[in-house]
Amino acid sequence: MFDIKAELKKLPNQSGVYIMHDQEDAILYVGKAVNLKNRVSQYFQKSAKSPRIEKMISKICRFEYIVTDNEVEALILECNLIKKYRPPYNVMLKDDKTYPYIKVTLKEQFPRVFMTRSYVNDGSKYYGPYTDVTAVHKMLDFVKDLFPLKMCRKEFKEISKENRPCLNYHIKKCLAPCRGEVSVVEYREMIRKVCDFLDGKIEDIIKQLTEEMREASENLEYEKAGSIRDKIFALKKISEKQTMNNLSKDDIDVIGINKIGDTANIEVFTVRSGKLVGREKYSFQEVSDVEEAEIVESFMKQFYSTRFYIPKSILIRNELSDQENIEKWLSEKRGSAVTILVPKRGEKNRLLEMAEKNAHESFKAESKEVNPSQLLAKLIGIPEIMKIEAYDISNIGNEDIVGGMVTFVDNKPAKNLYRKFRIKTVAMQDDISCTYEVVSRRLHNADSKDEAFSVLPDLILADGGSGQVSAILRAVDEAGYAIPVVGMVKNSKHQTKALLVNGKNIALAHYSEIFKFIYEIQEEVHRVAIGYHRLLRSKKLKASRLDDIEGIGEVRKAELLKKFGDLEKIKEASVEELCEIAGITEEIARRLKEEL
Repeated sequence: MFDIKAELKKLPNQSGVYIMHDQEDAILYVGKAVNLKNRVSQYFQKSAKSPRIEKMISKICRFEYIVTDNEVEALILECNLIKKYRPPYNVMLKDDKTYPYIKVTLKEQFPRVFMTRSYVNDGSKYYGPYTDVTAVHKMLDFVKDLFPLKMCRKEFKEISKENRPCLNYHIKKCLAPCRGEVSVVEYREMIRKVCDFLDGKIEDIIKQLTEEMREASENLEYEKAGSIRDKIFALKKISEKQTMNNLSKDDIDVIGINKIGDTANIEVFTVRSGKLVGREKYSFQEVSDVEEAEIVESFMKQFYSTRFYIPKSILIRNELSDQENIEKWLSEKRGSAVTILVPKRGEKNRLLEMAEKNAHESFKAESKEVNPSQLLAKLIGIPEIMKIEAYDISNIGNEDIVGGMVTFVDNKPAKNLYRKFRIKTVAMQDDISCTYEVVSRRLHNADSKDEAFSVLPDLILADGGSGQVSAILRAVDEAGYAIPVVGMVKNSKHQTKALLVNGKNIALAHYSEIFKFIYEIQEEVHRVAIGYHRLLRSKKLKASRLDDIEGIGEVRKAELLKKFGDLEKIKEASVEELCEIAGITEEIARRLKEEL
């Protein structure tokens, strides 16, 4: 048997990697530590931990560790082990599918350029991996349009004019190295330009092609000069689209994140020589209790462990807990200094905001086929939501206190199921007590024939925080039902900023589908409650003001309100207009206007 307490005492005070196993000896988690003894011991101490970590700890049956010479070695080993074992409690990318690379077969006499999903250490140059396969195909099509490369797999044992070239040669898509139409040196120079293009060094290619075009023109090779001119035009067009104003000419990766509920989307902008040459999208699942900085740190370890090119600078929103060691690791991979930047203003911050916005748009795109109720159910941890009821209280002072109930079915307001309540048991401003009364009365009528009450909701939303949620839960419990209750926690502008679920606030991204759905419900229940309150006050006001005027009885009062609508319109009316009402004389009309 593995004695965890005894093994903890044996841990060294050195840097290294630790590996947690369950009872089946499957790997649960891989982590690195500056001090193995301190870090691993923390897992087994009684202290507050996230639900994810608590669940993992309950499954740990043994652990092992590997000592390293320094923290950077530990980080590299951690990355390799995570990549190999994909432990369930590490923050992992959404899936493990193989992303495509662009491969340049430099070891071949006449190299080819094509897409592949496997990386082989065969001396070839690889670009990627890329998440957007369509973008890879477009890039390769552009390369083939610009450069007449060999596309066949044939190895030429003998180059001879007797060799029969393929169709690509005749349509000017290949230079026919098979029959010696191009030398190895010339072909290799073309491959160098392809690599420069894939590296984003478009200006260098344009400069060189411009010189070649000038020479061809001077030598009266006008067809060749025209062909080069067309390539320059195409390159300039793509270059103009990619330019990021005011950015330095350094190579930069920009990592934007958008997190909502248990999903986080990451967008990576690839900027090379001041030009945006690519963008990639990634997704993490089951990260509701993981901070954004931790997700970004895990992403960077996984992302850059498979990269063959590391940029000079990387932009992120928040500093990483292990930023110094990650910079050292990336600098070793690059062969020169790599800096992780956290911009707060300027052009770099604008670029980071753009990446974050695109990450958010990715979430919206993924959410289009999933209705808001399903997203909400997933967020708060219940199986499904078909019917939602929301409650709000409206009052001014201690008079005309009312409650409103709105119902949403299949994401849409069901106005025929809305109900309004006049508060009966609470004589003063007390939203919590009023909420308890309204929900109690609603649940008390669950057996009635009223269709608004006969079907219980799958979720109740309280327009407020813990007080309102507690009041509704008490009413639900007393009625003998089990209905989930969630609070809509508001900011100073009366906008929902978070959901109160099981005593914890879950922040909402202001442009997410869930936020918009909750915001719509909150605005609707507020409109219904305050509208009912205003209606009652208006009726009372109309009755009291007109009842005190001599000569205005119930019949004349009803006729006046029917014709003019409200007291303001009556006050604005002329004496002649008032006298059009049957029984109202000029004297009564003048008295009416004076009183009002």
